[in-house]
Amino acid sequence: MNRERWLQRAQRVSDAFGLVLLLVVTTYVLASVMSNRGWAAVLLSLSTGATSVVALTSSQARAAVVRWALAIAGLATVLAAVSAVSDVKLWLNIASFLEIGLLAIAMAAVLRRVVTASSVSFRTILGAISVYIALGILFTWTYGVIDRIEGGGFFGAGVATRGSDFLFFSYTTLTTTGYGDLIPAGQVGRMISGLEMMIGQVFLVTLVAGLVSLWRPGEGLLRRRERRGDADSSPGAPPTG
Repeated sequence: MNRERWLQRAQRVSDAFGLVLLLVVTTYVLASVMSNRGWAAVLLSLSTGATSVVALTSSQARAAVVRWALAIAGLATVLAAVSAVSDVKLWLNIASFLEIGLLAIAMAAVLRRVVTASSVSFRTILGAISVYIALGILFTWTYGVIDRIEGGGFFGAGVATRGSDFLFFSYTTLTTTGYGDLIPAGQVGRMISGLEMMIGQVFLVTLVAGLVSLWRPGEGLLRRRERRGDADSSPGAPPTG
């Protein structure tokens, strides 16, 4: 009985990539106005975990995978709360690693669902856009972890940073805008930011552009009208008018 109820709930949010996109944008807004530390980190952890769980459910992941995702999201939130109470960065770093891994797995599931879709629809486009925006958030958390681990700071010892600075740097890197006002000081940061540049360009040019070019917005409506016309013109159909 519980299994059937679980499957029914999962089916209701199948391919609900509009909801996934809404949660991704919500996380983006929260990260723009909050620093990933203290109790703000707990809220950001909750938002990231909810995004990952809904993304996995919408991608029709197995029930066991979704349950594990719920457990990992809950653990990351608890660790972020422990860090907020104790002011120990180690717990926040562990929570961030869990969030990064969970978000990466969830977006990979969405991407698999998008790539293997039988046809390109509006939901498919929303799924691809969700993955692209989530990539910027994923690298934002990565840069935050590097900043807390490295002694000199991600942008150097003399640069005062806020949480939104990592988000801004991540998206300017992902889109290869490159304003040049924020530059990673260490080799690890440069290597990760270079990886984000390559992923951002490949994803945007190959996948999103390709899906948009294949999308036919009125095709589904046209097919339904054709099927309705065939049914009305069949020999057994009652006369109309």
